[in-house]
Amino acid sequence: MKSSIAMYRSIALDLAQRIVNGEFSVQEKISGRSILASHYNVSPETVRKAIALLKVKNVVSVSQGKEVTVLSTENAYSFVEHYKSTESVDSLHQDVEILLRQKREIDARLENLLTDIINYSDKLRNLTPYNPVEVEVPEASHIIGHTIAEIRLWQHTGATVVAIRRGTDIIISPGPDAKIEPLDRIVVVGDSEILIKTAKFVGSPIIK
Repeated sequence: MKSSIAMYRSIALDLAQRIVNGEFSVQEKISGRSILASHYNVSPETVRKAIALLKVKNVVSVSQGKEVTVLSTENAYSFVEHYKSTESVDSLHQDVEILLRQKREIDARLENLLTDIINYSDKLRNLTPYNPVEVEVPEASHIIGHTIAEIRLWQHTGATVVAIRRGTDIIISPGPDAKIEPLDRIVVVGDSEILIKTAKFVGSPIIK
């Protein structure tokens, strides 16, 4: 069910659009609030709010006798276009929120899966080339201080980085801007030849 706020705005938009369409002419009297309330199946208070919104924008005027008179077709058009733009922006915001929520859910699922792979790597030894292997980065390694993107590990070795183990922390699915620090353990997947290339490139033995 629409809220009262959404409803009175919808009624105001409908009345403005009817003015633009020529259903109501300038200086023409629009039906009283009670009749409009019956037409839109809402309370008179909701109609009053809708008319007040149009009055502020000089689309209509309201006499002391509560007669509603059309003032301007141009203002009615501007009112409609303004709220169309507002609704469009609101819709985009809602789409962004939905996509962000979906992304967070996917990221969480990915992190859980990769964590399971790392934690249960001993059980996956027979699944080579998908068995994750850790390669420790020596303190003298040439890749220290560089990002994942800068070292171009995949281009040099064909290995895919799935995580970085830093002390007791695990960075799951590190992005291209993640920097390599001394004694980091890069968790990669690939066949035996790729893993050997990776260890040689980093300058370290493979830690299984």
